[in-house]
Amino acid sequence: MDIKAHLTQLSELHGPSGYESAVRAALQTAWTPLVDSLEVGSLGSLVGLKRGSGSEPRRRIMLCAHMDEIGLIVHDFAGDGFLHVTDMGGIDTRTLPGMPVIVHGRQMLRGVVGVPALHTLSEADRAHYPGMDALVIDLGLPEAEVRALVSVGDVITMDAPVLDLGGTRLAGKAMDDRACVAAVTACLELLGTRRHLWDVLAVASTQEEVGSFGALTEAYRLNPDIAIALDVTFGTQPGVSEGHYKLGTTPIVSLGANFHPALFEAIVTTAERLDMTLQPDPLPMSSGTDAWEIQTSRDGIPSALINIPIRHMHSTVELVDTVDITRTARLLAEFIAGLEADFLSTITWDKSA
Repeated sequence: MDIKAHLTQLSELHGPSGYESAVRAALQTAWTPLVDSLEVGSLGSLVGLKRGSGSEPRRRIMLCAHMDEIGLIVHDFAGDGFLHVTDMGGIDTRTLPGMPVIVHGRQMLRGVVGVPALHTLSEADRAHYPGMDALVIDLGLPEAEVRALVSVGDVITMDAPVLDLGGTRLAGKAMDDRACVAAVTACLELLGTRRHLWDVLAVASTQEEVGSFGALTEAYRLNPDIAIALDVTFGTQPGVSEGHYKLGTTPIVSLGANFHPALFEAIVTTAERLDMTLQPDPLPMSSGTDAWEIQTSRDGIPSALINIPIRHMHSTVELVDTVDITRTARLLAEFIAGLEADFLSTITWDKSA
């Protein structure tokens, strides 16, 4: 598959938390030839089932990547046609001034994020970035027209086409976590040429950025035997001294209390078969990803987390290397193809140890 084209389409679609319908529709089209069935959960998550070849009842592995993105929401009218906003999902306000946006009102309205001109600010205000309360959306329309077309609670997304930086790298909005969604798509395509015993539940979850609610509800409903969540982590860039990873190398696998240690080891063993040396990502507490809600669902689901590094996380210009996406997909497909029918018994907690 053309990873660049697929990710570009996903990135440029608008799907803030709770409003992921456009992304879901595109994935339904992309996943239909790759899975045996599709369904939509009660909170809007998309679930694709790819049946395995093992004897029934088959074990099931859940792959979960979230399809929502960070955004803004109209908080109030600021007068003269301006809008006050607040964030949905923790957007980096430093990157917002001057940014083109789309207000999803009664119709899609293009605007820009404005701030007071620099020469009107006090010396104290010049010394720091403007907070959310200082930002306004300027639609360039009269007050009456704005009030007729926009309501408090309307969502706002970045109007940011993907930049192809040459080679294998792309920059744009929502690479968190559409890069991982693209990896799931690529994995499903690879599995079309591989025999696998287990059923695969591919989940594009909703509302991760505001609490992982899509993953929480789907993990409870589907109750898979094991799960691998996919999310992004911090890519190496100037000013970041620790906890970062090089782009375009090998996948990053987390370990710690949020993850089953034997499942981690099984993924590492799989990588060795592919001559991959995985980068370990130690996380002593909750990962802050869908993996936490999946692991603690029902009476506990053995879970792992595979990460794709991006630069400029939670900003309007997230950058990803598509090499990381294709290698993550290969790792996932190889792991799934290698799952034996009795794999679950090999990672059971040894209570006597």
